[in-house]
Amino acid sequence: MIQEGKMNLWQLANEKTKKMDMLDVGFIKIVSFVGGLLIAKLWKPILSLDWYWYLIIVLLALIKPAYSFLKK
Repeated sequence: MIQEGKMNLWQLANEKTKKMDMLDVGFIKIVSFVGGLLIAKLWKPILSLDWYWYLIIVLLALIKPAYSFLKK
């Protein structure tokens, strides 16, 4: 239960991200991409998946942002 005047982690994150500009978002995208490359470099089994598994993961991850974008 959330008490009056206190934010949970998601509310705090939402408030902070509203203050970001496009450059900040761009840097977050770069960090996410390079972080993914680093994980792939250090953990070889992740690269042994067939191509369609990556496509399924991308499509599943796209559902919520696409829904939010098209809803507004």
